[in-house]
Amino acid sequence: MNRQVFPSRPRSPGRFRAAVLLSATVAAGCAAAAPELPDPRPIVIYSGARIRVEKERMDSINAWVTREQTNIEQDPGFWVIVDYGVDEVYPWEGMRLGEDTVRMRIDPRASDSRLVFEIYGHLHLMTKMGRQEEFLPEAPTATGFDLEQAILARTADAWLLGRAVFDTTPYGPLDELMYAKEAGYLDAFIFTARPNEFAEARADWARAKPQEADEYRNWFVQTFNRDPPGLRTG
Repeated sequence: MNRQVFPSRPRSPGRFRAAVLLSATVAAGCAAAAPELPDPRPIVIYSGARIRVEKERMDSINAWVTREQTNIEQDPGFWVIVDYGVDEVYPWEGMRLGEDTVRMRIDPRASDSRLVFEIYGHLHLMTKMGRQEEFLPEAPTATGFDLEQAILARTADAWLLGRAVFDTTPYGPLDELMYAKEAGYLDAFIFTARPNEFAEARADWARAKPQEADEYRNWFVQTFNRDPPGLRTG
């Protein structure tokens, strides 16, 4: 069994790696203990907004990120393909979903985001292929907005793991998603960024929380010094 030695906060040129896959390539029938994750560090952006996370939560996220990454790389029944664009992109932008293939568009300047984008596409593909319960046990029958919310929650958590534990380089679209989810504004983030989708769920949200759209916009501007996606001009 070949082993590799990595620093305590490993970095990869193409993606951050979950801890189990950082340790080794394990031959059939050969068991190896996963290395312990380093303690997470606070995440701070230029506005001073901070996120602090518990190690137990990072261990839990790392476990399912590892399963996702292993399945993406080793399951021969489907393809997750990456294409490159020239601009910042949100995970849902440019995704093309086929019967057994999903293509994701990423910003080549943000190589650390690759695994997170692959996870987003993989979760959509697994749902289409009848494996939703396997990979989204918290939302085994969700559809429409509820499905997208569950997938984006996992996407945000995967990026949180990368930023807090693996020291991935900040990337605007994923940082926005992560901060919004941690602040309790995931629904507002989705409805604002994608105003032409999820009409029924959006209407229910607006009736139930009539002040949240303005609260979210104010929070976003204070946190990122610009309007949220969906409200920007130019």
